[in-house]
Amino acid sequence: MTTTVGIFGAGKLGTVVARLAVAAGHRVLVAGSGEPESIRLVVDVLAPGAVAVTGEEAARTSDVVVLALPLGRLDTLPGAALAGQTVVDATNYWWEVDGPRPDLTDDLRSTSEVVQEHLGGAVVVKALNHMGYHDLDEGPRPAGAPGRRAIAVAGDDRAAVTRVATLVDSLGFDTVDAGSLHDSISLQPHAEAFGANVEAAVLAELVATFPGSPRGREVARARALEVR
Repeated sequence: MTTTVGIFGAGKLGTVVARLAVAAGHRVLVAGSGEPESIRLVVDVLAPGAVAVTGEEAARTSDVVVLALPLGRLDTLPGAALAGQTVVDATNYWWEVDGPRPDLTDDLRSTSEVVQEHLGGAVVVKALNHMGYHDLDEGPRPAGAPGRRAIAVAGDDRAAVTRVATLVDSLGFDTVDAGSLHDSISLQPHAEAFGANVEAAVLAELVATFPGSPRGREVARARALEVR
């Protein structure tokens, strides 16, 4: 089924996701931080078939919106227009890009919980963040194909998680349920699933064993202290 996919960000990840979505037969709208003209050439060259639009248009007319911009630029998003929208949080915190942000390195909550809090009325689902853009670009395979790679999906709204999983499947990847937004810390940098370009069974194991991993134990200690 054709879906209108809105993508915020015309960088490497954004244009890869746009190409995959166009190849899957979706209508694709790409928004940057400025006017559409500022990214039109990039979109035309790197994601032919996608259309450069304003952020407001991408937010209001898409069935699903993908955040493929630096996490530190949340303030540039049209929050009101995204109310009620299913938003795929494909962002990661990078000190070099986002600067020192203690709120994004706090083990008490995942960065997707920060995104959800910031966007308020939107329904946030974590996905498309743990696989490198080059692997995403090279990895799509038809459903059931041997060696098909998997993308983890996490969220609090089950209907939204299903919607995003359906989109991911259409892009050429299996999906693995990674739990709630709180649990999605298992997909962030320094967790073993981060960077994973593997099949579903292997990714599911990485997600399931996160609590016993060095990073998982570190997160558990921090959260246990907060409860006390």
